[in-house]
Amino acid sequence: MNTAVEKRKINPYLTHKAEILKIFKETEVEYTFRLESDFNLNFGQFLEVSIPGYGEAPISVSNFTDEWLELTIRKVGKLTDKIHELQEGDHLYLRGPYGNGFKLENYRDKNIIVAAGGTGLAPVRSLIEYANNNLDDFSDFEVLAGFKNAQSLLFERDIKRWRENFDVLLTVDQTCDIWGECVGLITEHIAELHLDNIENTEIIVVGPPPMMKYSIIEFQKLGVPDDQIWVSYERKMHCGLGKCGHCKIEDSYVCVDGPVYNYADVKEIKD
Repeated sequence: MNTAVEKRKINPYLTHKAEILKIFKETEVEYTFRLESDFNLNFGQFLEVSIPGYGEAPISVSNFTDEWLELTIRKVGKLTDKIHELQEGDHLYLRGPYGNGFKLENYRDKNIIVAAGGTGLAPVRSLIEYANNNLDDFSDFEVLAGFKNAQSLLFERDIKRWRENFDVLLTVDQTCDIWGECVGLITEHIAELHLDNIENTEIIVVGPPPMMKYSIIEFQKLGVPDDQIWVSYERKMHCGLGKCGHCKIEDSYVCVDGPVYNYADVKEIKD
């Protein structure tokens, strides 16, 4: 067994020094960093990412293989500003992985609809990529992705590949020229869906809280039961270990019990 992996399993506080293999510029403020990795990951999990002297933050894993992982990081403060200054060959410090992800057994042989808003596409990107390479594992697969404007579009290179295998609807909040795509909030386009075989359909909703709230309402209007809707609550995570209490919502620690939940289990909790 790899010694570094064994140590991380024994002591979740230990960090792992990882080399940056490649950097992809997604937008002016969002870069994707590909790092060497021997982590045992699941879709939708996150890592604690740090640079000594600059701090630490929880970041969702946006894609992974057995040899590397990718983190899509927005430039929003001291730590992330410094990360955006790094080059290929530099290093980040990682600990984890943490959290409850999207377990494949919940979605296998089902009709899957992923509704993602903005950077909410990052936590589900690895699952979408898996579907792109393993379509036979699903009855159907569809993605709805909403962005503020064309300049905030993420993973354009991936979306072009995904569209070769399944439907990907892009919509922007503001009028603009973006591949001739839809304009308007993602909730407007959920309402236009005609769902067949609802009992074999699973819905995944990830994005800003208002987008998630009203997207779920639209799916409910279409007759989707609450226990067939899955959400990822991420915005309050901090330590990753359920120790700091920053992410506690009623009796649930999001970084431990989540960030992925079945909506039926959390629909009554008040954030």
